[in-house]
Amino acid sequence: MSHSVAGEPPSAGRRAAPLTTAVYSAVEWDLLTGLPGRVLVAAASPGPGRPPRGVTAGLAGLDAVAAGRAFDSDLVRAVVAAIYARHDGTSTAAERLTDVVDLLAACRAAVRVLDRRADPADSAAYRQWVESVAARVCRAAAGESSPADLRFLDRLGGALGLR
Repeated sequence: MSHSVAGEPPSAGRRAAPLTTAVYSAVEWDLLTGLPGRVLVAAASPGPGRPPRGVTAGLAGLDAVAAGRAFDSDLVRAVVAAIYARHDGTSTAAERLTDVVDLLAACRAAVRVLDRRADPADSAAYRQWVESVAARVCRAAAGESSPADLRFLDRLGGALGLR
């Protein structure tokens, strides 16, 4: 829920930043807002035993990111808002990196940040949402995930602390 610094509702026509974002440093916030894009790119990229993905998979991933707007989590909604607020057409360095080892390390770093700073319910919702982005991309092409996709999703879930 958004409030002004004084705890009063924001003035008409102006929304204050959600309180959830105030507890994160700029580096931590960049990690949390960049991770969904990195996961989407990694899930859509071909790898050993993983077929190349088409436009449908990318669109499924974007739809999964956008679905975060409806989550019952202030953190997830704030992350989605921040992602969509990037209107200059550039991607962050984090979104350009697709190496799975680096991605899994970033997931573990995000979990550490969430453990220190987030409400447990927001932390769980964020981690499940990020995993759902990858799952939707992996299922998009054939309607089901390949064995290599399942291994990728299992490793991702482990790094997100969901397994």
